Amino acid sequence: MGGAYFFKRQFDEAASKLLLAIQDDPGFPPSYRALAACYAHMGRLDEARAIVTRLRAITTRIVPSILPWRNPEDRELLLSGLRMAMGEVR
Repeated sequence: MGGAYFFKRQFDEAASKLLLAIQDDPGFPPSYRALAACYAHMGRLDEARAIVTRLRAITTRIVPSILPWRNPEDRELLLSGLRMAMGEVR
């Protein structure tokens, strides 16, 4: 739902779509991952960390083992956002 906006770096629009996705399916980890990464890229680190905390309540796997995107820039955008959201610096 918000993934297209996320990968276009339209983080405000992505965040609003991802929040709706989480409302519709609160047990779906990819929406939380994308929202945490989105908030991190927006500089909203407290909110990003809060989303990671919510994500941890539904799964032990914060960083997915399989990333379905062929474009390495898309994968890195998500992973770098997740690293920031988890407080890791790279």
